[in-house]
Amino acid sequence: MKIKLMKSSFYKEEETKKDLCEFIKNAKILSMNEECEKFEKSFSQFQGRKYSLFVTSGSSANLLLIQSLLNLGKLEKGSRIGVSSLTWSTNIMPLIQLGLEPVLIDCEIDTVNVSLDKIKEREIDALFLTNALGFCSDIDKIKNYCEEKSILFIEDTCESMGTEYNGTKLGNFGLASTFSFFVGHHLSTIEGGMICTDNKELYENLLMIRIHGWGRNLPKESQDSLKEKYGIDDFYNRYTFYDLAYNARPSEINGFLGNAQLKYVEEVINCRERNFKKIHAAIEKNEDIINLNVGSITKISNFGIPFIFRNKGLFERYQEKFENSGVEIRPIISGNMENQPFFKKYCSAEQGKCENAEFIHGNGFYCGNNPELTEEELNFICELISK
Repeated sequence: MKIKLMKSSFYKEEETKKDLCEFIKNAKILSMNEECEKFEKSFSQFQGRKYSLFVTSGSSANLLLIQSLLNLGKLEKGSRIGVSSLTWSTNIMPLIQLGLEPVLIDCEIDTVNVSLDKIKEREIDALFLTNALGFCSDIDKIKNYCEEKSILFIEDTCESMGTEYNGTKLGNFGLASTFSFFVGHHLSTIEGGMICTDNKELYENLLMIRIHGWGRNLPKESQDSLKEKYGIDDFYNRYTFYDLAYNARPSEINGFLGNAQLKYVEEVINCRERNFKKIHAAIEKNEDIINLNVGSITKISNFGIPFIFRNKGLFERYQEKFENSGVEIRPIISGNMENQPFFKKYCSAEQGKCENAEFIHGNGFYCGNNPELTEEELNFICELISK
């Protein structure tokens, strides 16, 4: 049986594509406009955050967030930023590119996430925590520790949209959080990402740095304040750039897709949770696989389900079973970041080994958790991981 990592571009694909064609035929404006704004407001309501900023990808969301924190003086060049050792490349690359020092923090094997105990082993000024594959460790204690130690705390929730820890959604623990809407993630806009926060100052700086650094998209009161501060009149304000910035505007096509897919988001999350619970029950019956510690997670939503085997021989045996069966698998995220060529090239090797991330790197893989998986396909995956 062939089971792809991504079965389709969108949930309810035929209906979504049909609606998209009609939208494109009738839309007067396809550059960022009302659909994007509507999506931002609706996503804020879904996530439970005051402000959401729609951008071109989850990776650009990470980049803009770090730049904005530098612009506002909440981070400084040379600051030591704790990052998960088991994460994606573009959680770390912006730190290097913007003159910050990434400090790798090891994860726990049974949660594939950083815990408070691991954080305490590092000296850091800020924490950019990856909520990996729909899981987390003791994120409430992490939040409290960061507040106590004045450590700036932000989250990458690109793999865990909809997961709740003790009833609070991941992405709502730090100052801000990022999300990805790439194909195969919880909600697809083909390419797209979001930054969420409750902080007005941060949100308004993000509004500027999404589009060149100009102030024209700010509320009038904030625009007027900038114009007065720098002595800019209305005419020149249109092409006045107030801070370091990029161009990460999404299109109305992306915004339309976000609104179309957001209608199904609870259904998608429920499907992913159902799939995970069925496969997790099969994992618990097989001593070859390390059991995943769900802990205080009260709602689980992941786009991939990790399998971590007790040794290399078992890993290779199950890897062969999956690959020969036609079920697509991948390394668990990017594996241990210490092994990545770019990290070796640009970062200090004297950080201390991340042994758990290394173990997962060598002994784990994940398969897709698609909301459109059939009962037959779920049963097939469960059979593959039976002893």
